[in-house]
Amino acid sequence: MQETVTKTMNRICIVLDRLRSAHNTGNIFRIAEAVGATEIIACGYTPAPPHPKLAKTAMGTDQMVPCRKMPDSPTAIRALRDEGYRMILAAECMPGSRFAWEFHYEFPLAVVFGNEALGVNPETLNLVDGMISLPMFGGKASINVGNAAAAILYAIIAVTRYGVHK
Repeated sequence: MQETVTKTMNRICIVLDRLRSAHNTGNIFRIAEAVGATEIIACGYTPAPPHPKLAKTAMGTDQMVPCRKMPDSPTAIRALRDEGYRMILAAECMPGSRFAWEFHYEFPLAVVFGNEALGVNPETLNLVDGMISLPMFGGKASINVGNAAAAILYAIIAVTRYGVHK
């Protein structure tokens, strides 16, 4: 019998920083539910439930994963610090970031995923404990935020639950 990730994962919060697409946000709700994330924080103009396009893509997970709305990601980061989050990371591919499977995670953990075109708010980058990323080998060096969230969150599970490292 397979043990569910929800029973074994430590607490993870997903922070969505100014995502434009309700479809991307709905997809991330599905990922959040699949990995047992404790909540999503929708910042700025990120679509949040109730939202018809988000609901269609989320396939019911928007009713299963708690969601808070905050005016911006720096406000969310400060709130999470006040709530005792030990580590807050930004998913951002830039100098100084480390591959998601090379990191030592502390929980409770929050991961910030940024706008599809603009990335994570620069002010937020100054507030986080570090940056995690995925390797990029192509010329565009960009993947969909939902795909990045899936790969990064499952890398966190691989490292913390199964001891998989570089």
